[in-house]
This record gives sequence, structure tokens and C-alpha cells, in this order.
Amino acid sequence: MSQSQHIHILGICGTFMGGIAAIAKQAGFRVTGCDANVYPPMSTQLEAQGIELIEGFGVEQLELKPDAFVIGNVVSRGNPLMEEILNRNLPYISGPQWLADTLLRDKWVLAVAGTHGKTTTSAMLAWILEYAALTPGFLIGGVPENFGISARLTDSLFFVIEADEYDTAFFDKRSKFVHYHPRTAILNNLEFDHADIFGDLTAIETQFHHLIRTVPGNGLIVSNGREDSLDRVLQRGCWTPVERFGGDDGWQIDAKNRVTLNGVAQGMLNWELLGEHNRHNALAALAAARHAGVPIAQGLAALSKFKNVKRRMEVRGIVKGITVYDDFAHHPTAIATTVAGLRQKIGSARILAVLEPRSNTMKLGVMKDALPGSLKDADLVFCYAGNLDWDAHGALAPLGSKAIVEDDLGVLIGKINAAARPGDHILVMSNGGFGGIHEKLLKRLA
Repeated sequence: MSQSQHIHILGICGTFMGGIAAIAKQAGFRVTGCDANVYPPMSTQLEAQGIELIEGFGVEQLELKPDAFVIGNVVSRGNPLMEEILNRNLPYISGPQWLADTLLRDKWVLAVAGTHGKTTTSAMLAWILEYAALTPGFLIGGVPENFGISARLTDSLFFVIEADEYDTAFFDKRSKFVHYHPRTAILNNLEFDHADIFGDLTAIETQFHHLIRTVPGNGLIVSNGREDSLDRVLQRGCWTPVERFGGDDGWQIDAKNRVTLNGVAQGMLNWELLGEHNRHNALAALAAARHAGVPIAQGLAALSKFKNVKRRMEVRGIVKGITVYDDFAHHPTAIATTVAGLRQKIGSARILAVLEPRSNTMKLGVMKDALPGSLKDADLVFCYAGNLDWDAHGALAPLGSKAIVEDDLGVLIGKINAAARPGDHILVMSNGGFGGIHEKLLKRLA
């Protein structure tokens, strides 16, 4: 596809498709797009780059006559614009496939896969390469604070991508990551998630094995040594060297942040991030960066200046000695590690956990029985149940009187405000906007 061609992106306001739009624009394409909900921050980010946005999926958009329609996985059959594209036999392609064919063809792709930690680990890896003056391109499902943007294209050979196991498009049910053909692949962890598209863990393991089949023999797979699921995936067949982290061999880090590789000391990790999960994310990023030529000592120096990703334990404000955090955690395992990381930092101070179970998996109630255990380190738990089809009261009953469930967000905020006292830490967890709860809560506390 020659540049200065025109692509029209359906479902442009998701983080991933918005990122594709940004780098397509940087590559010289004319980019337009549409979505059902054109709103900030993505809409303002895109408009600032000169990308024209259209609200809705009206068939009149066919008059734009783009060279190709790039389809996001938010689009399904019955979408009026998509139906007309099919009826007229117009050229269309999924976002991941377009990205791979058009912009990643000649790149050394470093892909970060896993149920948890993809965004943070991708951000760490991109930052290590940046610090080593390799100026990588990247496409990350969040905004790394070291860069201030979620995607960019550069002339560098290296491109870091957050490699999602969610499906590609309504016409391609393989995971997005099978399109990227990485030379360096991180397998961070693998648990059951995305109950809306996967029947069980084995189904996800199969997709991860599809990814392994695409990594060349002169590449590298960096795999979590503690995950039986990943070991099962690798046992299905692997044609690439594997380095493990976090287990009994390979890359290790202790509680004092001393890093070793095959038992040999490599240096210290000096940083502000919380939790063992982030220490393991760091090992994975160090291993992948070393494969791209960055010495471990330089990688550790880079991580000492790493600022994390927006919405990962991000302090949104402190009022009357009460700290309010925003975190993206929405799977019980991520909730547990987030709460544990905060507990480690603040000692015996009170944690008020506030959650909105709104991911597709959580809405289905598949993980509801794991929620009480994941919240055991919190002193009080506030759950917003406004959009749930299952009984949150019942699910959180094992927590007894420390769990408060409300269907009305205003009432919930009132109860959090009434319970909070100076020195408390309010940890808000959701993978969505949560009705602007952070600002409303800070205002109410004041």
C-alpha cells in the first residue's frame, strides 16, 4: 500500500485503534475514522493530530472513498456501515493485519503478551530502548508517563507492541498478537480471562501457541517461570530459545531488588514502583531489551528513571490527609497484586478499596467468587453494582461488614466520604471511566 493513501478506521476511539491512527498519520497516510462514542481523551488526541472524526457508523461515510476500511474489533455484523462495505464488496482489513502488513513488515518487533502487566511491561521495554538511544516505535494500550503518548512511529528498526490475546475482528477470531510476527516475545503470565470469547484456559493457551509458532529460530521468547500454563504452551512445540524469569532459574530478583541471571549478580533495581508483579515485569523487560542489544546495567539505569503508566497506581489527589489513587486493575489477580503492593508501601494505614466490575469477564460474573480473596488486604471495600447482572452483595458476603455494595454511584461516593478519615488510602479500581468518581470523590472529601 503506497503512502499518502487514505484509510478510514471503524472504531477509532479505542486505545489500540487510536494508536494505529496516530502512527498511520505519522507514516504519511490520510486518516479518517468513526466511532459510536467520540469523546476525550482519545478524540482530542486524534483531532490534535489532524485526524477527522465522525460520530456514528452512517453509510454516508462510504462517500469518503478510502483506499481501505480498517476495522476495529468493536465492529460487529449488523453495523450499518460495515454491512454496506460487505454488500458493495469494498476493501476492508483488520487493524492488527493492516499494522503488520503496512508498518511492521521490516521492523524488529518486540511483543509483550500475557493476562496481566502487558501495558506496564511494554512501557518499561520501550523506555529502556529509548534510554539506550535506540528510539523505538511503539504501540501501547495506555500512556507511559516517560513518553506522554501511547503510540509513535520512528525510523528505528525496533518496534515495541502490547500484544493482546483478545480477538482480531468479527471476521478473524484469532488473537491480535498472531499478526505481529515478533522477533522478541515476552510471555508475562497466562490466566483465564475474556470469558466473552474464550470457553476455558485451554482455548487461550492454543492462541498463545499460535504466537509461539510465529517467533523465528533466531528470536527469543522470555517466559514467566512460575506459570504452569505457559510451560504447557511451550511443551506443545517451541522452535526458539527461551529465557525464563521469576522461577528457579534464569532471571531472578529478590526482595531487596538485586537482579541475578543464571545465579550471577547483575546489579540493583532502584525505583519507586510497588509490588512483586512489577519486579517481574522489570525482569521481562530487561531480558527482552538485552536481546535487542541493551546491556543489563544500562537497562537497570533506565528503569531507575521509569515513571510508570497513567492509571497504574496513579495518585489523583490528596485531601485532608486522604490519598486517592486510580488503577486499571479489573481481574481478581490484578486486584490482589495492586492491593498487596499498596499494603507493602503504607504498612498498617487503612486501605479503602473501591471497585467497578465492568470488564466483559467481570460483567458475566465468571470471576465473582475470586473477588473476596483478592480484596482481603483492604480494610473496607466499596463496590459499584450499577451495571451488573449478578448479585454483588452475595459475591462479597464472605467479607462481612467490611464490604458495602451500592447500585447508585452518588450514594456510594457519600458512603466512602462518610467512612474516610485522615491517613486513609482510597484505591479506585476500574478499566473504564467509572463515572468520573475520582474528581467527584476529591470534591466531596474537600
